[in-house]
Amino acid sequence: MNVLIVDGYNIIGAWDELQKIKEKDLGQARDYLIELLADYQAYSGYHVIIVFDAYYVQGTESKQNRYKLDIIYTRENETADECIERLVKIHKNVSNQVYVATSDFLEQRITFGRGALRKSARELLVELKEIEKEIGEKIALHKTEKPQSKIKFDDDVLRAFEKWRRGDK
Repeated sequence: MNVLIVDGYNIIGAWDELQKIKEKDLGQARDYLIELLADYQAYSGYHVIIVFDAYYVQGTESKQNRYKLDIIYTRENETADECIERLVKIHKNVSNQVYVATSDFLEQRITFGRGALRKSARELLVELKEIEKEIGEKIALHKTEKPQSKIKFDDDVLRAFEKWRRGDK
């Protein structure tokens, strides 16, 4: 299974749209990132873990599960980087490929040294945009396709059924 560990505040700071939301309401930017990554997880099949550090959220470490995502708020005095490194160690094994999404160059190097692959904030954004495009194309195609029946009918019979469906006589 592929695992994507996301440095939440790093991504919020790197994406223009989220940065603008953050200037007004940090919680709303966090929630929007979570929603975007829930779509990413549903489409890609990756297990997504989002890490927010305690510099913005005070208190003990807490874990939530929303939209089937694991969301971790680090404990006080623990950086997101430290938590991410711990998670890479836990999740990296023969059957899992771990990716870390951050634009923090030092964190990319450290996690790469522990066997994880990196995704910059820009790469993740490009992937999300591509997924949105693919979903839009599939929806448009689905709307244009006529549902197929398993039973073949003559055109006359299909027209009669259509009249019945519409309530025409």
